[in-house]
Amino acid sequence: VQLQASGGGSVQAGGSLRLSCAASRRTFTNNGVGWFRQAPGKEREFVAGISWNGGSTSYKDSVKGRFTISRDNGKNMVYLQMNSLKSEDTAVYYCAAARTAAVTTQKALYNYWGQGTQVTVSS
Repeated sequence: VQLQASGGGSVQAGGSLRLSCAASRRTFTNNGVGWFRQAPGKEREFVAGISWNGGSTSYKDSVKGRFTISRDNGKNMVYLQMNSLKSEDTAVYYCAAARTAAVTTQKALYNYWGQGTQVTVSS
């Protein structure tokens, strides 16, 4: 499975961005998918995840209520709507497909990764 993330950019604090993750194969539809981010000098961290059918989601505490993950299996797409952005959200954002169909926060269970898209939030 090849994944490609897009939609990053530079916004001011309080603004919004919508990230998209496109998958190359139909098997994407059987996998849980997650969004991770990595800021300079920091570990890559889980941000949001969604189960194979969109029935379950999970979020990092600091983004709850601001970010929404969704998917469209008919289009092999997963999205991350990010609202009320803060400077601490600045990072490279990656989408990844998990080995499991269920949503998971465990980075080790994600075995397919996209190339990342930069999100910069200025205060």
